[in-house]
Amino acid sequence: MWTDSSTGLQPLWNGLAPERLSSSSATSCPLPPRYEAVGDARRFTRSTLRSWNLDALQDGVELVASELVTNALRYALPEEPTEGCVRLSLVRWSTRVVCAVRDPSSHGPVTKAPDFVAESGRGLHLVESFSETWGWHPLSGAGKVVWALFTLPEPEDADAASL
Repeated sequence: MWTDSSTGLQPLWNGLAPERLSSSSATSCPLPPRYEAVGDARRFTRSTLRSWNLDALQDGVELVASELVTNALRYALPEEPTEGCVRLSLVRWSTRVVCAVRDPSSHGPVTKAPDFVAESGRGLHLVESFSETWGWHPLSGAGKVVWALFTLPEPEDADAASL
């Protein structure tokens, strides 16, 4: 289910299907079913954005990737998780980057009421704050993809840079 179908994101979902991640502007990595995978997700995101020369997006996308992976590990794993049942994907289009996390649960993410003294429960609020938009989509059979969309920074004006 899309959180906002009026934004025309159906083509976005089509581009996120794992079998379509073979272009040079998309990459994906399986993550182990343990909390240390959050650090792996941050490193994968950082190195991918650097290779795409998108260092300006690094802090926000890295934070969102770690929140989405944490949620997948905390709420979406079966009793006997397998290697690679959580997958982080990054896709770059001409004006946007998508961070997507696939997991085996069909239950959508639930945004909790903010509790600023609680130790957890603010992750999806951070995802919403740092991304342009976010949503999720169930996969056929089982599982889902939770994604966040980021706008690429405007290229610097060559005239302004020469001043």
